[in-house]
Amino acid sequence: MVKPGSVAIVGAAEMVSPLGVFPELSQLGLHAESAIRAMKETGLKPSDIDGVACAGASPTEVAYYLGITPKYVDGTSVGGCSFMIHVRHAAAAIESGLCTTVLITHGESGKSGIGRGGFPGGRQGLNAQFEQWAGPTGAPTMFTVPVMRYMKQYGITEEQLAMVAVVQREYAAKNPNAMMKDPITVEDVLNSRMIAYPFRLFMCCLVTDGGGALILTSADRAKDFPTKPVYILGTGESVETPLVSQMEDFTSSRAFSVAGPTAFAEAGISRDDVDHLMIYDAFAHLPLYGLEDLGFVGRGEAAQFIWDGNTRPGGKLPLNTNGGGLSYTHSGMYGMYALQESVRQMRGTAPAQVAGAKISVAHGVGGMFAASGTIIMSNEQP
Repeated sequence: MVKPGSVAIVGAAEMVSPLGVFPELSQLGLHAESAIRAMKETGLKPSDIDGVACAGASPTEVAYYLGITPKYVDGTSVGGCSFMIHVRHAAAAIESGLCTTVLITHGESGKSGIGRGGFPGGRQGLNAQFEQWAGPTGAPTMFTVPVMRYMKQYGITEEQLAMVAVVQREYAAKNPNAMMKDPITVEDVLNSRMIAYPFRLFMCCLVTDGGGALILTSADRAKDFPTKPVYILGTGESVETPLVSQMEDFTSSRAFSVAGPTAFAEAGISRDDVDHLMIYDAFAHLPLYGLEDLGFVGRGEAAQFIWDGNTRPGGKLPLNTNGGGLSYTHSGMYGMYALQESVRQMRGTAPAQVAGAKISVAHGVGGMFAASGTIIMSNEQP
């Protein structure tokens, strides 16, 4: 367990375009450019970095490309929440003395496909053996399995599911880097093209290029940097199953239910202390699961909580304030962008800034509820 506030984020940079593409950059180039921007704002050189973590590329490749010879390396790759887990591991490595300064990078040519590698597993993987033969064609069809059960069990309507996208578009309208800014209504969402029931087009994430980077160091050293430090209060991680059909409970994620409470216990805070929340939203149902599994609302209450305006601008729990994967950007592994927005909120520089926000939670998912990571951060050192 890392002592709350002993490690801080001192560098944060994103590669996001309202056009959704960076056709001049390869996937490795997006990693590198994000890293260079983060180092530039901190005044660090590659020789000052002694820890490297990344997903979507090999840390060996990234370190070599940037001219870094690290003492600490993390190549954890469990999908979109990999970067939350990188933060957790980096904080532990710094506090234990394995390294002093960790660079975490992300880059995906999700839309342009430049220099993009394939996915492991193939015909020998568990998914190929036990699910693909039945006909699902990726996340839009596989994520329907749990959400259909969730909607039936709790009486959630399509209109309530659509409201998730509507609220997040309100935040995207405030964000100059968001890809989709035009206001939408529940009717607009329900009239958008059907992808796989109950998901309409506006309930599904964007497909873009993008990247980002974070730099972490000890809180003692953080005071020497030109940037405002953002302190790590609590962290959590877990995995459940690579097969969505084998979830223990289709209405709840075991990985969420371990990662979230672990982070809150480490931070020593309650849900009422949280001023700002990011929940990975590759599809519109994920914020519902996140709100419930993290303990912000009771079982089956998340849809009504969002419908009643609690998460929209001016609500009591601002959620996905960058516009989320539904309207901001989504290059494939979205977790880095959620972390970046939490950092902006804690620095007071977010386009849809939450006034007086002191504590932010960034919660991620990997695969079809296969993995999860949670990071709690603050602009005040405890």
